[in-house]
Amino acid sequence: MDRLPPLNAIRAFEAAARHMSITLAAEELHVTPGAVSRQIKTLEDALGVQLFTRGHRNISLTRQGQDYCRAVTRAIEVLREATRKLQRRRQRKQLKIRAYTTFAMRWLIPRLSGFHAAHPDIEVLLKASLEPVDFRNEDIDGAIRLGDGHWPGAHAIRLVDNVLVPVASPALLGAGPKLKRPPDLAHHTLLHSIARPDDWGYWLEAAGVSEQIDARAGMTYESSAMSYAAAVEGQGVAIAQRFLVEKDLQEGRLVTPFKKALDMGDFTYYLLTPSHREESADMQRFRLWLLEQFHAA
Repeated sequence: MDRLPPLNAIRAFEAAARHMSITLAAEELHVTPGAVSRQIKTLEDALGVQLFTRGHRNISLTRQGQDYCRAVTRAIEVLREATRKLQRRRQRKQLKIRAYTTFAMRWLIPRLSGFHAAHPDIEVLLKASLEPVDFRNEDIDGAIRLGDGHWPGAHAIRLVDNVLVPVASPALLGAGPKLKRPPDLAHHTLLHSIARPDDWGYWLEAAGVSEQIDARAGMTYESSAMSYAAAVEGQGVAIAQRFLVEKDLQEGRLVTPFKKALDMGDFTYYLLTPSHREESADMQRFRLWLLEQFHAA
């Protein structure tokens, strides 16, 4: 097995080669010139080559010494940069936030760069999950959840109105069967999300057509984000949370074929923070930033 050369000797060699002076290298390393010379001699003996040509008052690198110096300099710079990165990472504070995949992809992630720009010392560690939140047994600072505002062991801050609307591609409306009134949905494919299986049922009932249309029929996707993407591609009509498709509506990728919208009231998105411990200053900054983003939207 190959052995590394003595690292103290490497350090002495690099300093002497950089300064091209035993004396200046000794001053940098806070040792005597004799100690630097001995370390270089130890390295030369270990390598079996002469690294320096020694004059009366100066030193110069041999050809082999020049080659070795370039390699050592690169290796030391890699080590220095890795150390700097590690120290910067340790200095950065981390916020562990949980959110749903669709919420994270379509709303939060496009805006997170703004938070990082305003708070470069805070790193948001974002995890997407459908699992219930347990602040006492999990190492997380906050979670964005959908519910009625009541979670045991958590403070809940309401974020946005949860308004359900059918959405479809303009091309689907132009090329397929007519879609002017809710009963016309019977002639179109309904797009569903496994995570939100009841949304079509809620909307169809509110629109007064639950007896005419099977709320479970159609195509089902793993997430709402996937069902929205399918709607953009003209595969059918998706039931969307309006704030998550606002950009698609504004830019014309999706349209709402009906005026009927269903506000789910208190059943909406909340930011949850643990009630058993005091909110940190960093979590407070994230909470205020999040509320500002929704207010601006």
